[in-house]
Amino acid sequence: MANSRRDFLAGAAATALGVTTWARSAGAIAVGLPGSAPSPDYSVVTRQIIALFDPLPGRKAIKIWAPPASHKTEFLAALNPRQRMFCGSSFKAFVLCEALRQIDSPDVVAKLSATQLPLDKTVWSPSSSVFNPPHLSGIVSERTALDAMISHSDNTATDMVLKHTGAGNVRDFLSQIGLKNSFIPDSTREFFGYIFGKTKWKTITWEDMVAMLAGSGGLAHPVINDTQTMVSSPDDFVSFYSRALQGDFFKHPETLAVFRAILRIADVIPQVVPLGVSAFMKGGSIDASPSHALCVAGGMFFSGRWAYTTMMINWEKPGDSDPETVTAFIGIVKRAHENLVEGLSV
Repeated sequence: MANSRRDFLAGAAATALGVTTWARSAGAIAVGLPGSAPSPDYSVVTRQIIALFDPLPGRKAIKIWAPPASHKTEFLAALNPRQRMFCGSSFKAFVLCEALRQIDSPDVVAKLSATQLPLDKTVWSPSSSVFNPPHLSGIVSERTALDAMISHSDNTATDMVLKHTGAGNVRDFLSQIGLKNSFIPDSTREFFGYIFGKTKWKTITWEDMVAMLAGSGGLAHPVINDTQTMVSSPDDFVSFYSRALQGDFFKHPETLAVFRAILRIADVIPQVVPLGVSAFMKGGSIDASPSHALCVAGGMFFSGRWAYTTMMINWEKPGDSDPETVTAFIGIVKRAHENLVEGLSV
């Protein structure tokens, strides 16, 4: 790494922001559903959306699925949908879902407010703009932690929720619902400790983390690994969101309402979703020279129908940042959502 680990961690596993438009119409790859022929308009929309990603570097994986609704046919566009990719903070939607499943009830709002989680050096983690370690400590409601985890991708909030909910329980949930390409870390702090080669990464303290932040040097382990990572695939994300946003994993509509409400405040939404569309999403990214990754996954409701989308890129480039690609990706995702909404609203 050219700069300090502090520079990397300041943006690691956080949502990428910035808007531009960068597209070209060549090189489209369209994938249709077996045994079904999309309408001509949908075929055009499919080609247009996939072609938008052609200029981007590295590995790309995309899936957009809209089930049939109100006499409108099914829509599917995909590129490498089974590809396992680094997803950064997008995995936090899985954590949110399991946390809510554990207190699923008609009074879920009251339970979230009454459940108090410790905020202290045992859970402080880098890239936490809300809880701002080491300056804040005390007791925080579970609802506040969940909001911070999604709205600003706060890593301390994530580790608070993971500690309370149990990373093992989240993994069991992912296995039960058939997400074979999705893996989460025990905590964001342990993830950072592992990839930077801390011998005692399982028990890394905040003091150890501070010392590590002040250091420099490259990664000891790749961000995609078999020990501590954040990975998924477009197939897995679309499978998850298409069921979770319809309440398949909750017994009570009150819990579904909270799940949707929290996902609506993700900071990536205003950057990539057209005005007037109801969106429920989580973004993620990482910059760890030479590895970089961006992901936006979730669901949208517009014109009386649902669409579930996942767009991911993993690429390599020297340096601890690549603002041009980040800005281009966010602009392309926005353009893709605009084309989807326009194409499926006719």
